Amino acid sequence: MSAIPDYVLSHFKRSSRQIGEVEKRILEVAHQKQLISTDTNAEFSKGSTVGERLADSIARVGGSWGFIISFLVFLAVWAVINTIVLTTKAFDPYPFVFLNLILSMLAAIQAPIIMMSQNRQAERDRFEAAKDYEVNLKAELEVLSLHEKIDLKVLAELAALREDIAKLHQHQTQQSDRSSS
Repeated sequence: MSAIPDYVLSHFKRSSRQIGEVEKRILEVAHQKQLISTDTNAEFSKGSTVGERLADSIARVGGSWGFIISFLVFLAVWAVINTIVLTTKAFDPYPFVFLNLILSMLAAIQAPIIMMSQNRQAERDRFEAAKDYEVNLKAELEVLSLHEKIDLKVLAELAALREDIAKLHQHQTQQSDRSSS
């Protein structure tokens, strides 16, 4: 941490003891001129369990138009078969008690799985926000560092120009003194 220039720490408007671990890590990365941006999807998915990936897949399928349309077709076919085709020997006659049981069990299983996937999506959003903060912080530090470098360069050039002007003025004064004598 001591290798990080004090002028960079001053941009936080806090002492080096008061900045957080993320800021310290980003300062170190910026000082070492390393990249901080990563593929957040790959990095987040790297730590996921089989159950989490399965919940995401089930939620992705269960929340699609393909699933909704196919399920409506299934319900329509179920109703047609049990009311029109099998008029006398329907395995689930009209109030469709067995179908209601199946739908209730499906809802009881599907709802927690979708909630697990939503919680995981919220975690992913927090992870991406933290990564965005790190990248933005590093970009700000780089911009501030560039501003400081440019300011120092401009000040050095101004000092050199003033020196040249002073020499030219001195040379002009000497020329005019010789001309007048």
